[in-house]
Amino acid sequence: MTASQDAPLAGVTVLDLTRLLPGPLAGLRLAEMGAHVIKIEDTGAGDYAREMMLRDGEAPPSAFWRLLNRGKSVERLDFKQASDRDVFLAYVARADVLLEGFRPGVMDRLGFGFEALVQHRPSLVMASISGYGQQGPLAQAAGHDINYIGYAGVLDQLCDAADAPIVPNFQIGDLFGGAQACVEAVLAALFAALRTGRGRWLDVSMTHEVFRANLVPAVALHRQGRVARAGEDLLNGGVPCYQVYRTQDGRYMAVGALELKFWQTLCDVLARPDWKDRHWMLGQPVGGDDARALQAELQAVFASASQADWTARFANADCCVTPVLRLEEAMAHPLFEGRCEVLRV
Repeated sequence: MTASQDAPLAGVTVLDLTRLLPGPLAGLRLAEMGAHVIKIEDTGAGDYAREMMLRDGEAPPSAFWRLLNRGKSVERLDFKQASDRDVFLAYVARADVLLEGFRPGVMDRLGFGFEALVQHRPSLVMASISGYGQQGPLAQAAGHDINYIGYAGVLDQLCDAADAPIVPNFQIGDLFGGAQACVEAVLAALFAALRTGRGRWLDVSMTHEVFRANLVPAVALHRQGRVARAGEDLLNGGVPCYQVYRTQDGRYMAVGALELKFWQTLCDVLARPDWKDRHWMLGQPVGGDDARALQAELQAVFASASQADWTARFANADCCVTPVLRLEEAMAHPLFEGRCEVLRV
């Protein structure tokens, strides 16, 4: 990855001390915007991601590490060595951003807390990504994505029909609460530093970021005093027009005909004009008996043909009905033509 001189962050230098997924992805996103990202790892094992999810017989670094750290420079430093500490501080003196993901207090114990580093670079933006924040009752607790979204009331909303939480293979806390929230805060702080010459320390708590984005369940809490269970609300399976349906070949179609106009177009495609008035915008109770009965009828219809058949039938119908693709299928889809390099290593 070579940044062009007209890239948004061309000329910005980022020091990335993070490991695993959230911080390295934040660094990658900044690199994709043109920043020069220097990934600093210890001289021992380094980033744990180097050894994770290797194929049988594959030598490290893993595809996981390579995917997250492409386009970065890599420096191995031992902070126990005075010479390496001096090298690091020389980097800091020229850096605009520093990303770190140690437990709260570790950077201070290393002698590299924010107040120490801004003596070398007053405009430095330092982002500290942690599970539960730099302060608070769980600041020193270990955790992973499943714990963060569990505390934030998000995992509780990722339920199957039996109301049991599923384990998503999309790391919401790491990717959104960690990486994306970090990038958002860093960009704002960089803008402020450009205007004022003063840096700042950013406390990025993955759990708190996911918690404050848990908006739709919060609306249900406001409306009825409790969050909706699976199949009870507008966006969690409580209406037949916003649901996934299993096809004859065991695949799925995603129906997002939330607005009445889309629903009525769907009914035309299915040759079921008698369903057109059975919609939440026309008074069908969300999660009610009629909604459940119509879902069963729709399921029977979708079970009569394959995913490919339904995809073809809805291809030119403007009603938000699409196939649920596997990643390898998504990568071959024309929608992502020319963009698949972001997932290839």
